[in-house]
Formats: sequence, structure tokens, C-alpha cells
Amino acid sequence: MSPLVEELYRRVQSIPKGRCTNYGALGQSLSQPVSGYLVGRWIASAPPDIPWQRVVGKDGSCLTVKRDAALALEQERLLRAEGVPFTDDGRVNMAACYFEP
Repeated sequence: MSPLVEELYRRVQSIPKGRCTNYGALGQSLSQPVSGYLVGRWIASAPPDIPWQRVVGKDGSCLTVKRDAALALEQERLLRAEGVPFTDDGRVNMAACYFEP
């Protein structure tokens, strides 16, 4: 695993329960900034101890639905269990729980 991917995983692990950030913000926070797309690819292959569910789209959407609808439902379930607030249209309420990486 590259040092940059390890750095990303450490950043994701630093997101507190009940809070979320987005792929692009994570990518830009790295010592060598990368795109949100690349962050998504790396998170998709993260070890099980990485709280991947806390990373969502900039608008609060669970972008995991692009890979697997069941995965998006699991992400929403995990986030709700942590107390993450959602809007009426099913997106994470980023104004209420955004975490700056």
C-alpha cells in the first residue's frame, strides 16, 4: 500500500462518529492532493477497520449506490446508527455534521 493511501485511511479513521466528509475534501486534504474520484476508488478497497461510511458525496448523497444499491443502504444504516442526520430527500445533512478533514 502506498504512503498516500495509508495517509488517506488515517484521515478517514479520524472522522468522528456522527460526522461525515466528502471525497473531494479528503482528496484535497492529502499531502499530495488527489481527486475525489481517486479517493472513492481507494476507499472502495479499504480494509474493514476503515469507517468508509463516513465519506459521502459533496451534496450528502451516498455515492456507493453507483457500485451497489445494497451497499448504499448499508451505508445509510451505519450512518443512522451513528446518529448522522439525514434530509427529507435521503441525503446526509452536511450542514449539521460536516467534518473538515
